[in-house]
Amino acid sequence: MKNSHLIRPLVRELHPYIHGEQPKIKGLIKLNTNENPYPPSPRVLAAVKAAGDGRLRLYPSPTAQALREKLAKLHRCHADNIIVGNGSDELLALATRCFVEPFLGRDTRPRVSADAPAGRPYQIIQYFTPSYSLYPVLADIHGATKNPMALKPDFSLPGVAELRGGGWRFDAALTYVTTPNAPGGRGYSTRELDALCRAQRGVVVLDEAYVDFAEENAMKLALKYPHVLVARTFSKAYSLCFQRVGYFVGHPDLIAALHKIRDSYNVNGLGQVAAVATLGDLPYYRANFKKIIATREWLSRELTKLGFRIFPSQANFILAQPSRFTAHEWQQKLRQRKVLVRWFNFPEAKKYLRITIGSPAGEIALVKAARKILLG
Repeated sequence: MKNSHLIRPLVRELHPYIHGEQPKIKGLIKLNTNENPYPPSPRVLAAVKAAGDGRLRLYPSPTAQALREKLAKLHRCHADNIIVGNGSDELLALATRCFVEPFLGRDTRPRVSADAPAGRPYQIIQYFTPSYSLYPVLADIHGATKNPMALKPDFSLPGVAELRGGGWRFDAALTYVTTPNAPGGRGYSTRELDALCRAQRGVVVLDEAYVDFAEENAMKLALKYPHVLVARTFSKAYSLCFQRVGYFVGHPDLIAALHKIRDSYNVNGLGQVAAVATLGDLPYYRANFKKIIATREWLSRELTKLGFRIFPSQANFILAQPSRFTAHEWQQKLRQRKVLVRWFNFPEAKKYLRITIGSPAGEIALVKAARKILLG
C-alpha cells in the first residue's frame, strides 16, 4: 500500500470482521447468514411505505424516542433504560469505546491478556470462544487487551468455580456473552447467567440476538444488576436486517454514557418507523417463531439420519458436524448444488457447518442435496 505510512499502525495490522457471503446467484438457496425466511408483517410494510413522504427531508428522532417508549412498555422499564442503535453491532462497538480504556503503550498492536504487561482490568475485553467473531475485532480496533475463554466441548458455559482457576478475569472492563450462543446455538439458563453476572465487577453485555427462538431470556438481569446490559436486534427474529435496528437495555447510568458517544442521528427514520410498527404486530412474528422452531427440529432429525452430529440449538440455525467429508468440503459440495451454508475458517469452528433455518422448501432442498452428495 503506497500510502500506508498515513494509516495508524494498529489499523494497518487489523484483520476485519468477515461477514457471510451475499452472492447474487439465480436460484441460490441462501442458508448462511441467519436471515428470517418470512417477510415483515404487512402492517410494517404499509407503515414504511406510508413514511416515504415529506418526512424524508427531515431528520429523524435523534434518540428514537417513540421506539424507546414502545420498548420500555414491552420490557416493563423506562425509556431511559434503553438506547437504540444502527443494529446491535453499533451498540457493541459503542460499549467497547465507552467502558474500555485502549492500550496506550509504545506497542500499538492489539494485545491478548497473556502478553499484556500488567493485565490492567480497565483495558480488558473478554468473551467465550467460539462466539460472535465481531468481539475480537472490536477489541483490536480499540487497541484493547483480549481475554478469550474456551467454552466446553458441547458449547456449554464453564461454571464460576471453573472460571476462577482458568484465567478468566472477573475484574475485566467488559465481558461479552452470546446467549443463545453463536455459532453453537446452545441456550443458557437465566440461572447460570445470573451467577456469572453476579461474579463480574465490570460491565457485562448479554448479546441476545437469537433469544426469540430460545426457551429463556435474561432481560430481567439488565434491570436487576447495574452493570449488566442486554442486547437485542430487530434483524434475526423480526425480518428487518435491511433497516439495521438494535437496542440495549440496562441501568440509566450506563445508557446515558452510551448516548454521549453515539452519532447524532444514528438510527434512520424508516428503521424507527418499521421497528415501532413491528412492536404493534407481535402475534404475527410469534407465529413465525413457532414455524422456524418446527423447521429447526425437523432439519436436525433429518441430518442426524444422514450421519451429521447436530448440536442442540435454541437459535434460528443449527451447528452440524459432518462425517465422510470435512466441513469445508461439504460447504463446497453444497454450493455446487446452489445451497449456501456457513463455514468458519478459524480453529474453534473449522469442523462444523452453521446452517440457517430458512423456509421448509429450502431445508428440504438442503437435505436432498446432502443425500445426493453421500450417494456420490
